[in-house]
Amino acid sequence: MYEYKTEILRTGTKWGSDKANDADVSNFNNVFNERAEAGWELVTYDYMSTSTSIHGALLVTYKKKKP
Repeated sequence: MYEYKTEILRTGTKWGSDKANDADVSNFNNVFNERAEAGWELVTYDYMSTSTSIHGALLVTYKKKKP
């Protein structure tokens, strides 16, 4: 049996096809590594963008085995 955790990770800038931000990537790496150390495995992610916002976000879901 698994338990799941979903969170929103905001980006520093709205990403386009060529506008990924190095600071965002570094931050995401840190978050993903922290979750992995806590036993969470990344299951899925989706980039969320709006036409009126200067920021975007990743919706990420992790899973881990229930104790």
